[in-house]
Amino acid sequence: MHLTEEEFAALVAEALDSLPEDIARHLDNVDVVVQWWPRADQMARAHLPPGHLLLGLYEGVPLTRRGHGYGLVPPDKITLFQGPLEQISRSREELRRRVRHTLIHELAHHFGISDERLRELGVY
Repeated sequence: MHLTEEEFAALVAEALDSLPEDIARHLDNVDVVVQWWPRADQMARAHLPPGHLLLGLYEGVPLTRRGHGYGLVPPDKITLFQGPLEQISRSREELRRRVRHTLIHELAHHFGISDERLRELGVY
């Protein structure tokens, strides 16, 4: 399956629009971007061994680590990787679900929730 950049961006926008207001209102300084495939440095930051797919990546300072001195910083960044997400999806509907799930997973990191905690919660 392969979507155009515009079609994939529309799925990302749909996922963002579907977020509950309680979550969406805390995303003032967060950019969500699409990249075709992760770079080597992004794979290294995600601590993934070779051969694993990286679907999304959060880069920034989680809300739980921000203090009074936090300000005048670039936005946090959530990158969704179109190639890997398409590679594991068998249909457009499955891709839609995976995009939303990956976005929510990366947003959890923005809110200070670790991968370990997500596993404990059964979300990972």
